[in-house]
Amino acid sequence: MNKMNNIEVIINNKRYTLLGYESEEYLQKVASYINNKHMEFKKQDFFKSLDSEMKSVLMEINIADDYFKTRNQIKEIENDNESKSNEIFELKHELISAQTRLDAATKEIAALKQELNEAQKNIIRLETELMDKNK
Repeated sequence: MNKMNNIEVIINNKRYTLLGYESEEYLQKVASYINNKHMEFKKQDFFKSLDSEMKSVLMEINIADDYFKTRNQIKEIENDNESKSNEIFELKHELISAQTRLDAATKEIAALKQELNEAQKNIIRLETELMDKNK
């Protein structure tokens, strides 16, 4: 079982203690994301005039927006991945089919070469017999 990690982070110039089973690096990454959101909003003039509740709601909406956009991107990537997997499957099927046809054609060529070789030998034999009869 994973151990509980306890890490101190700074978010919006305040010190917080985060507890979780995730790694310290992950918890720090989460805190950094939230802190960057605070800094992003502080740069906006309108944000300064909002009360603390409205600031919190705006941050929550923005984080939820990031979450849903990322989730949609993941779905698009998964769909694209599935589509490409299907395309690869079809290409592999076509490749196997082409290889099978190539193998059959190669065998047919070999058989036809053998047949041609036998026919040439037969022609030479018949020509030799014909010459022997004409002498």
